[in-house]
Amino acid sequence: MGPTAITLIVAGALFVLVLLWAYRVAHRLDRLHVRTDLARQALVAALDRRAVVARAIAAVLREGADPDLEALGTTLATDADRAEAAPFAEREATENEMSLVLGRVAAATAGLVHPTELIAEIADAQTRVIMARRFYNDAVRDTRALATRRPVRWLRLAGRAQLPGYFEIIERVRA
Repeated sequence: MGPTAITLIVAGALFVLVLLWAYRVAHRLDRLHVRTDLARQALVAALDRRAVVARAIAAVLREGADPDLEALGTTLATDADRAEAAPFAEREATENEMSLVLGRVAAATAGLVHPTELIAEIADAQTRVIMARRFYNDAVRDTRALATRRPVRWLRLAGRAQLPGYFEIIERVRA
């Protein structure tokens, strides 16, 4: 066996190793995109649930005798409707507005007696939104970390998939 044959064997082995590595990375990147999509669906579901609970709170506020609370309830219902109807790319701003209104509701109703079910529901919905947002942002971080590596970009292992964006909203508004 001459030096040319050994060179060809080594080059072929390296080529096969690079192909195996590229296949594994492309497969991992595909799984990360699936994970990100599933996390986005869970986040949207949690945000939708929070909007439903916010509308229930708004209905209770609008039934009261206080005109300030009625106006706040109307604002909350409007913000919940807008947040739920907004496309995902624009949902951050509408969710932040709704979070601010929920904070104002908590401050305005601090001394009042609340239906226990609604307090538990909004607390649960807020916690689910926080968890879903963190899971989504973790999936986005992992996907972006792998997709932005130089070898992955050079070999175009991500295909034409766009990099997912983070979802940043106000987690808790203090009264």
